[in-house]
Amino acid sequence: MPAMETLLETKRILHVCNREMLRPLRDQILRVSGFEVDSTLSHAEGLSMFRDRHYDLVLIDIEGESGIKDAEHLCSEIKTAQREQLIAFVCNWRVAILTNCPDEILRTEFDPASFVEGVRSIVTNN
Repeated sequence: MPAMETLLETKRILHVCNREMLRPLRDQILRVSGFEVDSTLSHAEGLSMFRDRHYDLVLIDIEGESGIKDAEHLCSEIKTAQREQLIAFVCNWRVAILTNCPDEILRTEFDPASFVEGVRSIVTNN
């Protein structure tokens, strides 16, 4: 019998994260969990990648309150280009209450299983 992942369409995620140490770790966790992942450290490159390819989810990591402005700008640019694009911010609770751009918020209490389950829930329920 085929594995559950092979029965489901592989979901493609664009992961924008400016933390050099964390980005590859989250990318690998998502890949091992059956997602196709493209990622970048740069919001500008993320926007370019978004324009070149279809993504089921754009996942934007925000580090601290200082990152909100750039993340919201990227979110706004993507939503202007493709209103129906699903976007989630990965951030802490303080940042989550200060933003209203993304469709979903993933909290960053870093537990890999919870992270993957949150992403999986977003792409399957929207």
